[in-house]
Amino acid sequence: MSKARAGGVPPEGPARAAGMPDMVGAAVCVVDEDGTIAWANAHAERVLGRDAAALVGRDAHDLLHRDQHGQPLVRASCRMTEAFLARVARVGSGWFERGDGSLVELAWLVAPCAPDGAHADTMVIFTGPDRGPDGAGLPAGSGSALSELERLALLAETTTQLTSTLDSEEALRRLVRLVVPRVADWAVVDLITEPDEVERAIVVHYEDGAFVTREELQGPMPPVPEESPMPLSRALRGAASTLVTPETYQGPPDTGVAIEQRRLFEATGMVSAAIAPIRGVRDVLGALTLGRSKGREPLTGADLSLLDDLTRRTGLALDNARLYQRQRKVAETMQRHLLAQLPSVPGLELAARYVPAPDDSQVGGDWYDAFTVADVTTALAIGDVVGHDLDAAAGMAQVRSMLRAYAWTHHEPPSAIVHRLDASMTHLTGVPTATLVFGKVEQDADGTWCLTWTNAGHPPPLLITHDGRARYLSQGHGLLLGTGLAPVRDDAALTLPPRSTLVLYTDGLVESRDRPIDEGLDQLRKHAASLAHRPLAAFTDLLLERARPPGRRNDDDVAILTLRTPAAQT
Repeated sequence: MSKARAGGVPPEGPARAAGMPDMVGAAVCVVDEDGTIAWANAHAERVLGRDAAALVGRDAHDLLHRDQHGQPLVRASCRMTEAFLARVARVGSGWFERGDGSLVELAWLVAPCAPDGAHADTMVIFTGPDRGPDGAGLPAGSGSALSELERLALLAETTTQLTSTLDSEEALRRLVRLVVPRVADWAVVDLITEPDEVERAIVVHYEDGAFVTREELQGPMPPVPEESPMPLSRALRGAASTLVTPETYQGPPDTGVAIEQRRLFEATGMVSAAIAPIRGVRDVLGALTLGRSKGREPLTGADLSLLDDLTRRTGLALDNARLYQRQRKVAETMQRHLLAQLPSVPGLELAARYVPAPDDSQVGGDWYDAFTVADVTTALAIGDVVGHDLDAAAGMAQVRSMLRAYAWTHHEPPSAIVHRLDASMTHLTGVPTATLVFGKVEQDADGTWCLTWTNAGHPPPLLITHDGRARYLSQGHGLLLGTGLAPVRDDAALTLPPRSTLVLYTDGLVESRDRPIDEGLDQLRKHAASLAHRPLAAFTDLLLERARPPGRRNDDDVAILTLRTPAAQT
């Protein structure tokens, strides 16, 4: 991306400035190969109502380009952006948003700065009225039918926006911002929450350049009428879309829904509306109402086909979101119930936390376990089953149960127990691969606590002494489970210092697309060392809060198991 500075000096210093045209009556910007504004002259600052500091470094399309209603344009159909990226000469006209939010209509010319390819910057020349701070707003009476190209672009953007989220509330918010005010001034969404129960989830109006939610008009609605011929009642039963006016609900109301509809029209001032059912794969999910206020042309039959296309996409998006949420809830509930209750071990402190990935990610196979064996040994485990779905959670339960069974019936070193688990896992479960740290903690006759462990492809345990020294226990490391290679597994042993803390964790605590895992491990070590004197419960909570990668707290599950030894006996 080109580097630039404000104040009218383009990239590469005054030499480039000397080559820029000094046009009276024309606003000039230089846009780099990524579509980012690299320089703007003083006239561009006046016309666009923004100083150079507010222009330079910003995406030209996102910052400036709008349709006649003030809504962002679909990037894929923007001829100006296409010209930037292709570095071809092109002319056009359109609406641009000034710094105060008003719109100004300008003609534009895009041309490469250097046809010989010396650099990839492109010059944009804007011509048109030099509006002051009170520049043009939305054109009065605009916003009738969309052109065919605009309709196709809107449907394409709707598909992209709604299919890129699995949050039903977010999907509806995106829908509203796509259609208001491009298609209508008002958007109303009624959802069927239970059989015959309706919630008016959204009533939104576009006013003075902002979306205004009318919360007093939202809330529970009367039940779905069984035979009412009124438009919303029919839509909630899945009937075809319908055009509506205030007069539709002026007669004697036949149901409670009709009363609410009359109230809606009186409160909003809509003079024209269209209502369509939102259908899922098997059921009617609700209804979408789009309304126009006085001053815009009424909706017509030609708009109903567009509304049907919009609600069809909305129904699929809501179906997917609800299915995902049901699956996620089942998996998360099963995962929480199957995670172990920590045993009470005299002399030792134990703590554990499990944090599922939030709604925009899937449930994974992270797990921990702690249990006593033969009343003298405490077994510890932390693992991660490959996958991010219900199957992963089910596989986690199978692996955990098998590990417990082997540990109870075979009083062997950890490596032998894990070898048995590895040999049988692919035959007895549907789990392809998994990672695991399994260890045993025992108290010697002199009162010291000893840890023996083996590691099957999992991030190494972390040991923190009371004086704040922290190190990873990298010994005993071997292949992950499920490779089919029957590797030789080793045990490692260590005497745990008094008042030391052992941390077992899954990779969600340290791994990120945005940073190497070594950096995540280093951060975990530093934070753990700084918390060495905290009570174990507070230590575990704060470590979970501080060590997770910044900006990535919604990408993966995290399980963490901590153990602390007592003070030395005197």
